[in-house]
Amino acid sequence: MTDTVVEPRMTRAARRVLDTAARLFYQRGITGVGVDLIAAEAGVTKKTIYDRFGSKDNLVVAYLRERDQRWRAVVDRHVEAAADPREAVVAVFDSLEAWQRAMGDRGCAMINARAELTGPDHPARELALAQKQWLRARFAELLEEAGIDDAADAAVELLLLHEGAVVMSDVGGIADAVERARHAARRMVDRAE
Repeated sequence: MTDTVVEPRMTRAARRVLDTAARLFYQRGITGVGVDLIAAEAGVTKKTIYDRFGSKDNLVVAYLRERDQRWRAVVDRHVEAAADPREAVVAVFDSLEAWQRAMGDRGCAMINARAELTGPDHPARELALAQKQWLRARFAELLEEAGIDDAADAAVELLLLHEGAVVMSDVGGIADAVERARHAARRMVDRAE
């Protein structure tokens, strides 16, 4: 692993590489996908991947960064479309449902990456942590806007509910986990002062 993350030059070939890597990493796992497979499926040479991304680790970071940016945009769109601040809290769960419909429900790419990449210094681990911190802060912000007391504590509870829904919809065999989590979040918000 390199210590420096190289920002990719996003040529058409690099875009194909990133899109292909994203699909393969999410479907098969990061450690289950090699640069040879990515190159073959993207229709590029390994040299192109290394020229554009520097290393597989940098490609993983680019994949997770882009996925995180897309996830945050989906959350923000749903929150902004909510009728009022309390509905905005629940809208985060609507965004999760929309995300899973669009992206698949093989769990959270960030958590999957953190589980696979066990080296404590791998930059992907920090990206996963940052995403969860962002979501907790986003919940706290929405709860405060809704006038709910103890927003910080309630945000942790909502984060746990959210992450539990992600896990249970994938490995827990509960097909309606996100819907149930949304209803639990609504009850929580409705009961709050």
